[in-house]
Amino acid sequence: MAGLNAHLSVSEKNPFTLKRSEAYIGVLIDDLINKGTEEPYRMFTSRAEYRTLLRQDNADTRLTPLSHAIGLASDERMSKVNKKVEKVDEIKAILKENSLNPDEINNFLQKIESSPISEKQKIEKILLRPGVELEDLIENVPFLRKQLNGFSKEEIEQASIQTKYDTYIEKERELVSRMSEMENQIIPENFDYAKLGSLGNEAREKLNRIKPRTLGQASRISGINPSDVQILMVYMGR
Repeated sequence: MAGLNAHLSVSEKNPFTLKRSEAYIGVLIDDLINKGTEEPYRMFTSRAEYRTLLRQDNADTRLTPLSHAIGLASDERMSKVNKKVEKVDEIKAILKENSLNPDEINNFLQKIESSPISEKQKIEKILLRPGVELEDLIENVPFLRKQLNGFSKEEIEQASIQTKYDTYIEKERELVSRMSEMENQIIPENFDYAKLGSLGNEAREKLNRIKPRTLGQASRISGINPSDVQILMVYMGR
């Protein structure tokens, strides 16, 4: 990240920043900036509040567009990622639009000790059951095997993950959207915290020392509480 931004600076381009919702290194850098290094720092997944989005399986689709935008990823790589996204969407559409009859799926459900169905049910809904994996459905349901013939194992795995965790992923995206309002509120570089008499001494000292770029960063500084952030928001809104 340092080398990349050094190059961008020499080229007189805007700096490249990864948000906490975009990459684990974004969480690491943000923590080190805002929490300091007075004690040994370890990058645990528990430190990332958006763990459902920062998955290993989606690193390519999550980060390639960002790297392509600044010239790191080639057009060829970007094209491959776009094709993968399209294929995953195709699989998800098949799962969403097609249903299975009881006689097509019940033998498999009984084999894995899952309740049989009594009427047609969307494949997407069946996949949400515990213990049901898309690869197993493809192996045991001829209709689905035919429909998904030609898709790669990676594409099938990604479609399965997105389908199973869609509700949780969407909730996390909504949280990111709400938090981004604070992340987008820039604090001027020369902001004078001494003017804010209602701020506690600890909060004022830490804000002056760390100089967070956004309200979002300020809210994550150790020792800064929600009331301090509210004071900043009110003052900056004047």
